[in-house]
Amino acid sequence: MDVLPAPIDPVPDPWPLAGLTLRTPRLELRIEDDASLRELVEAVHGSGIHPSSELPFRTPWTRADPRYLGRGMAQYYWGNRARASSEWWTLTFVVRAQGRVVGMQDVVGDRFGVRREVSTGSYLVRHAQGRGHGTEMRAAVLAFAFDHLGALVARSEYLAGNARSAAVSARLGYRDDGTATIVHDDERVTEYRVRLDREAFARPGWELVVEGYTADLAEFLAAAPPVG
Repeated sequence: MDVLPAPIDPVPDPWPLAGLTLRTPRLELRIEDDASLRELVEAVHGSGIHPSSELPFRTPWTRADPRYLGRGMAQYYWGNRARASSEWWTLTFVVRAQGRVVGMQDVVGDRFGVRREVSTGSYLVRHAQGRGHGTEMRAAVLAFAFDHLGALVARSEYLAGNARSAAVSARLGYRDDGTATIVHDDERVTEYRVRLDREAFARPGWELVVEGYTADLAEFLAAAPPVG
């Protein structure tokens, strides 16, 4: 005789990240879905991220054949979804300014329930650069990580010559945390590592609005429970 599982009412959301949204005075950061991934791909194709003479990313994904760039982006983000668990997760936020997709900001947790550390990465399409959006969206995820998830430390890194990323880190209170020598574009390059302790966070003059941070999501991320 077949034994059926006990009914659950209500049925838990199979993907608790859906609906997680952060709002700042100028930006909306919403967890990616297939529709927003398409918008992100179109934004990258339409504006680009950096001049062809530069390569600010450790992995040269922006140099992919334009016919397959979007496919590679989608597969990467789908892979992060499939891999996500309480042991390792990536929160990939599609960033909008005035309703228009301008970039991506992510937060990564590796054994977060024990380590209480996150790392971040991001990019903006070229037409949205130079407006302070990079600082604002990183400040948003830092405030979320420290004040909601319960993170104690945030880490980041940037390659030599990436002045924009270095400036954002300095503006928000990060301190130097060593370097590494890597092979990048077949050349020897220095990677700078920076660290931000929760107490040193140079908080912005605005309050972050968080929607969709539920008890189910907190459990999934091995993070602090929502307040209230």
